[in-house]
Amino acid sequence: MKVGLLTGGGDCPGLNAVIRAVVQRIHNEGGSCIGLLEGWRGLVKGASMPLDVHETDGIIARGGTILGSSRTNPFKNPDTDVPAVKANFASMGLDALVAIGGDDTLGVAYRLHRDHGMPMVGVPKTIDNDLMVTDFTFGFDTAINIVVEAVDRLRTTTESHRRVMVVETMGRHAGWIACFSGIATAADYILVPEVPIDVDHVVEVLKRRRAEGKNYGIVLVSEGAEFPDQGSVTIEAETDAFGHVRLGGIGNALAKMIEDRTGYETRSVVLGHLQRGGPPSAYDRVLATRLGLAAAELVVKQRFGTMVALSGTKIIETTLAEGVAATKKLDMEYYRQAQTFFR
Repeated sequence: MKVGLLTGGGDCPGLNAVIRAVVQRIHNEGGSCIGLLEGWRGLVKGASMPLDVHETDGIIARGGTILGSSRTNPFKNPDTDVPAVKANFASMGLDALVAIGGDDTLGVAYRLHRDHGMPMVGVPKTIDNDLMVTDFTFGFDTAINIVVEAVDRLRTTTESHRRVMVVETMGRHAGWIACFSGIATAADYILVPEVPIDVDHVVEVLKRRRAEGKNYGIVLVSEGAEFPDQGSVTIEAETDAFGHVRLGGIGNALAKMIEDRTGYETRSVVLGHLQRGGPPSAYDRVLATRLGLAAAELVVKQRFGTMVALSGTKIIETTLAEGVAATKKLDMEYYRQAQTFFR
């Protein structure tokens, strides 16, 4: 048995733990693994590296991915790239492929399995925690802890200068990071893509807090949060290979509005890729390892067209079709509880 692995889309802490687990499990079965470099680009270009137990055993603590990543989409150029994917898969002598990624990466795996019969198994990955069928994804816990640490540090300078600080987090379509981080840092207001921004209410809450004696403010906003009747705030209009625009700027726009309406000195901070970087938390190392072992087990059993997921505390098998069917929005129970503090 010869198994390929790739990591696609945005990197996140825990990817290397998945790689380590798959390699170990397949090795135990007498098989071998190779890594496709830079996501689907590696299979399009035929770029790979060997993966063995000795060299991957110590990578569990490393952030990012030793295989590299990209936002390459073979179906953007289907007449050339899809045949290349199939040809390179065959020439490498692969029996299966474990695709580790978010909805875009897993969507490609699903189409290659459905339309071309390629043996695919998926592992869900996203710091945004917005993938269906899995309760939580590895990388999310690390990301929110990074945001919490950043806000804790920003709080002291914000309080010293009697400012309001608007912190922009990742979260294109779902507000999991902003909501969890906002609760954990006692933010004065949390803004998420699921709820249109009510600037009047944000200002009202900040003014009330100031009148009650709190001389600074912390506002957390997801990059995908929107003002009513407006689209997302973007850095540029161009889209990537999967049709996504590059979000960014909502924090700056909101900070200006707050300062104009309150007179309070207001600054914004965009945490950006800090949320993706560094070593994974212990929770993410454990979750990523469990998902990797379960994915390898599906390969051994030849359960293709499937993916692994977390349900409660159990690792389950589901289908790639279910996993990429829709975006998982924020569970609004969390947001309603957070609203207790900024009604």
